[in-house]
Amino acid sequence: MLCRLLPLVILALVTATAARAGEPERFVIDPVHTRVLFAIDHAGYSKALGTVSGSEGSLLFDSDDWSSARLEVNVPMERIDMGDSGWAAAIFAPRFLDVKRYPQARFVSTNITRKDANRGVACGDLTLHGVTRPFCMDLVLNKIARYPLPPFRRTAGFSAQAQLKRSDFGMTSWKSLVGDDVELRIEAELVRHDGATASQPSK
Repeated sequence: MLCRLLPLVILALVTATAARAGEPERFVIDPVHTRVLFAIDHAGYSKALGTVSGSEGSLLFDSDDWSSARLEVNVPMERIDMGDSGWAAAIFAPRFLDVKRYPQARFVSTNITRKDANRGVACGDLTLHGVTRPFCMDLVLNKIARYPLPPFRRTAGFSAQAQLKRSDFGMTSWKSLVGDDVELRIEAELVRHDGATASQPSK
């Protein structure tokens, strides 16, 4: 039995060493621990806050060479939570996000640049409300390590910040009540892709 197991152990060690040696690792988004927060001016009185959960996507990432990274993310716009059903209905309507016609926002990176040990910029194409435009996010790599609870999957954690103008994506209604500038904050956890178990979120 030991003779049969030994080659498998050696293969696992070689594979792990190769990943650490500079080959990009593939991660998938953990939707439970990933959230998009946005803030937009509400008639000058306050910044209205909303969150979006349930994002899906993948990341190819080499922590030693960020230039080889590639990120693809789909954000379900119908999962926006404004804390009030009336607010949500107004945001979902055709005059704003029109989620029936455009149920998802999508970001695909074209260039990820490392600025220092754990900070960088991810630039690419953002498709929102049926419009695709260049878009960049400031990134912070918080940690890549084995998750401390079962099933102990290797996990990467990122924070990101960005800004956009809703008018750039064809949303121009109610300018006197709703601001044009949208502030974004993203907290994301991604788990190492290991076949069939990779899509299951960590606890």
